[in-house]
Amino acid sequence: MTLHSIVIQKLLSTNAHLGRRVAAHHFKQFTYGTRNGMAIIDSDKTLICLRNAAQFIATMAQHKARFMFVNTNSLWDEILEQMTKKIGCYTPSMNTLWRTGGFLTNSHSPKKFRSRRKKIVFGPTQPPDCLVVFDSERKSSVILEAHRLQIPIVSLVDSDTPIEYYNKITYPIPCNSSAQFVYLFCNLITKTFMLQRKSSSGAAQAEIDTSEKVGLIEEAKKDEVLVVPYAFLRMSTDIEKIEEMMDKLAVIKFNGALGTSMGFNGPKSTMKIFDGLTSLDLIVNQIESLNSKYHCSVPLMLMTTTSTHKDTKKVLGKYSSSHVSIRCIKEVCNPCAGQSGEDELYPSGPGAVLLSLVKQGTLDVLLAEGKEYILVVTSDNVAATIDPKILDHLVDKKIECCMEVTPTSAYDSDLIGSRLQKFELAEIAQNSVRHSMEKFKLVDTGSLWVNLRAFKRLLYTEELKIEDISVSKEQSDQVLWQETAVGSAIRFFNNTIGVSVPNSQFLPIKRTSDLLLLKSNLYTCDEGVVVRNIARTNPANPVIELGPEFEKVSDLRSRFKSVPDIIDLDSLKVTGDVWFGAGITLKGRVTINAKPGMKLEIPDGVVIENEDINDPSDF
Repeated sequence: MTLHSIVIQKLLSTNAHLGRRVAAHHFKQFTYGTRNGMAIIDSDKTLICLRNAAQFIATMAQHKARFMFVNTNSLWDEILEQMTKKIGCYTPSMNTLWRTGGFLTNSHSPKKFRSRRKKIVFGPTQPPDCLVVFDSERKSSVILEAHRLQIPIVSLVDSDTPIEYYNKITYPIPCNSSAQFVYLFCNLITKTFMLQRKSSSGAAQAEIDTSEKVGLIEEAKKDEVLVVPYAFLRMSTDIEKIEEMMDKLAVIKFNGALGTSMGFNGPKSTMKIFDGLTSLDLIVNQIESLNSKYHCSVPLMLMTTTSTHKDTKKVLGKYSSSHVSIRCIKEVCNPCAGQSGEDELYPSGPGAVLLSLVKQGTLDVLLAEGKEYILVVTSDNVAATIDPKILDHLVDKKIECCMEVTPTSAYDSDLIGSRLQKFELAEIAQNSVRHSMEKFKLVDTGSLWVNLRAFKRLLYTEELKIEDISVSKEQSDQVLWQETAVGSAIRFFNNTIGVSVPNSQFLPIKRTSDLLLLKSNLYTCDEGVVVRNIARTNPANPVIELGPEFEKVSDLRSRFKSVPDIIDLDSLKVTGDVWFGAGITLKGRVTINAKPGMKLEIPDGVVIENEDINDPSDF
């Protein structure tokens, strides 16, 4: 019998699955159905919520947070008294028993608590960091007070808990609050505290893992990040472990960028790239392949803006028969994003996504579904990969935040691929177009891995405050990596790293020259993953510069009969009224310049290698 089955049987033995006769609409997500007019609570979901609450309490206990246990049921007094004694919260001489029979005061510095029994219980001089409520039905006033004070709440909730109180509970635990379940819950809290205390004392004497240099992460400066070469990552051979790990992942793709600057009417993600496939098709195909291979259920959430929401909803119809769960969420923090033709002037990405997750309650929904990590993918990067190898490393090393980076052309990619290195955030460019790559060693690919529990911990302990970001056009040239809010947020996570991925995994579409690169024979796709042609020996991509005559997608299609062979191309610069025939091969450094007023046509089937073309006679 598995551990999961044992715990479920334990929950059933405590009658935790028996709800009230009336189940509120918002509570139906936790119910299995009804029997004899009584709501039956899904024990699997109770177990998930219990696990989330226990991990949150463990995190708070690790930071020596102040707890308040609120209870007004005299039947549970002895249970709570035993618990508080074991976890060290009971010292009568100091009046630090964090239990009251009354209400929280409106003051941020409570002095007294008066119970219904008219006993005075002296409280601490500072409000608690976490409130644990055992009878939410009778202590709704405490929940309201804690919500006003922005104190995270862990509470047992039944099927008839009103929504106005349910929405204010940070970690709700759906259950029938019987004496047996309260005893089980208090026992879980006690063991959580004891294990945390044991691990803290053991960690102080443990040797640092020098082979992986995990110590560098904790010792790194706040403005530095440890970058791990992708070649250093190793994936577990335990298939069951990988399947379980993948089932804890959710993917969020920011779908807010318009293609108007390229003459495309609609979101960039709906622009056709490979044989009619769009970047949205690619990521859906990736997830379908992963779900099939690892027998998991990785959902895809599309974060849209006001400008892209309607078009995105229309596109989702084509995935009605897909096995991937796709949700469309409208971004709430940057309403101006994507409304300009110059989309890059309005930054909106991982920071905007994280803020929207909090404001819309999606963060709690994902946690309730058992998701622990999210991968936030930018809308521009077509080659973004959902890599189980990276996720395995994050789970194994307990990494809370990871940004995927890649070396710039000004930095030796072999150097970063050979050893662990620390880089200052100022050395990492957030946008490869806006800034000169000569100033940076790395560029952020826009793929960010975040541990959801760690993110929620930072929010509710007020260590991290993500605010709305709205950058004007005049300010945009001065906004660096910190513009997405992740640049500042990554400093607050306990364990953060960067993973240096190959350049082939960073292919943003910002100009038609980028589109030409992807449509060429240099790249293909396999199950949604962009793959570079092995025939190319140069690890860097060709540098392609097209003049204003190729500015629009329609111009690119009309001026190329077919995309040239660029396997051996180093650079291409085209200016003027130039038209390309079919079956052309470009090698080395090629410059094509049509003089003003002249139409220059490149014949079919020609091979141009290391040449400057200015006139038809040059062929």
